[in-house]
Amino acid sequence: MALPGNLRRQPANRGLVSHCTHHHIVVFLLTFFSYSLLHASRKTFSNVKVSISSQWTPSCLNSTAPELRPYELWNSSHLFPNAEEATLFLGTLDTIFLFSYAVGLFVSGIVGDRLNLRWVLSFGMCSSALVVFFFGTLTEWLHFYNKWFYCCLWVVNGLLQSTGWPCVVAVMGNWFGKAGRGFVFGLWSACASVGNILGAFLASCVLKYGYEYAFLVTASVQFAGGVIVFFGLLTSPKEVGLPELEADEDVSVEEDANRPLMGNDDADDDDRNYSIQATDNDNQPKAIGFFQACCLPGVVLYSLAYACLKLVNYSFFFWLPFYLSNNFGWKEAEADQLSIWYDVGGIIGGTIQGLISDVLQKRAPVLAMSLLCAVGSLFGYSRSPNSKPVNAVIMAITGFFIGGPSNMISSAISADLGHQDLVKGSSEALATVTGIVDGTGSIGAAVGQYLVSLIQENLGWMWVFYFFILMTSSTILFISPLIVREIRLLLHERRLRMLAE
Repeated sequence: MALPGNLRRQPANRGLVSHCTHHHIVVFLLTFFSYSLLHASRKTFSNVKVSISSQWTPSCLNSTAPELRPYELWNSSHLFPNAEEATLFLGTLDTIFLFSYAVGLFVSGIVGDRLNLRWVLSFGMCSSALVVFFFGTLTEWLHFYNKWFYCCLWVVNGLLQSTGWPCVVAVMGNWFGKAGRGFVFGLWSACASVGNILGAFLASCVLKYGYEYAFLVTASVQFAGGVIVFFGLLTSPKEVGLPELEADEDVSVEEDANRPLMGNDDADDDDRNYSIQATDNDNQPKAIGFFQACCLPGVVLYSLAYACLKLVNYSFFFWLPFYLSNNFGWKEAEADQLSIWYDVGGIIGGTIQGLISDVLQKRAPVLAMSLLCAVGSLFGYSRSPNSKPVNAVIMAITGFFIGGPSNMISSAISADLGHQDLVKGSSEALATVTGIVDGTGSIGAAVGQYLVSLIQENLGWMWVFYFFILMTSSTILFISPLIVREIRLLLHERRLRMLAE
């Protein structure tokens, strides 16, 4: 008995390996490290919050003040009467950044589909590096401290940084088809975690000289990366005369990679010949509209789910070093280095869970299992003892179950959503869809950062973790229709295989 096409499982990485060239490797590395550098500059701000808070409070509340600079100069720089108000403003800056970042993502996705992706990405990297330099380094060198100036700079930085993710996902989608997408994008999406590790490492190395040097180092490296991207990145295979993706790929293998996730099971086989790049030269793909992209199957559900999940993931990103230093009394540099283990767990989680989703050819059930485990790991981490080794282990486990699903939704699943029958493989849909998913996620994360600071100040850190557990559970709730659908498909496929034996 012959199996239906969508049940004939074939090695997911066969097409990937057979079509991989040195151009693919260069694109993978350039997009990987370009976004890593963007994240490294963001991570700098979270890693030096304790130092900034000390700088912005008066010397009567800070015993280290006379050791750092003359008394008069120190007191002339303070912005807040106490550390609590300084901490609340730091949370406000996180919220401002993420709101502007979210708005920028919706716009950047549309712009990226209409302009050269390399130009947009390079401009965003270099311009953001200059803003970070002004914010953290130049203001300190000039002893210029102003809350409104900081807010304005962080709004601009959020808009500029938003050019990164839609562009790099679109470029990766142009070069890598559905074969092994979960694994490839799972491994590649570690770029954010690698950037966090790089940012924490650079900040901890120069923090002893002053927090302004942490901003200086990461901004300089990011600017250099933007220049390299401008001269070295190839946005699609056609720029070097390589064939379009589907020209060399086995169509049935490519369609199998995620058909049950987004496709129509009753569609004709002829309708399954699509990829990110269009093959009909006489009918060039046009950029999809914003509302058209919102109406694509799965976009709204995954966007809402990612809003809850990114809130939790970015709260760890922005507040983990501060939490370790504030709650356990550990030195800021030690807290920065220890926070790396959360990102290590996210790297491993995204890669392994992406590979499992390739084998199952389903995404939602893998996400559901990981998020259920994340609820338990959050509860365990909230009760972590004052022990660095134990804290690091539980932190890595938490990163595995939270960072992994976050990486999958923002990369592989975003590529799936922008690569379905209704858009017929138009690459001009990919950046827009990615911007919608990540932009909605950033709105949730923006609201979350302000709530975290409020909850921590009024109720304590334990209630912050209860809030994280609620948001993680909400993530599962939003994708529950997709979970049920894909589990039914898995059971149906299993019954068909049993009948075929």
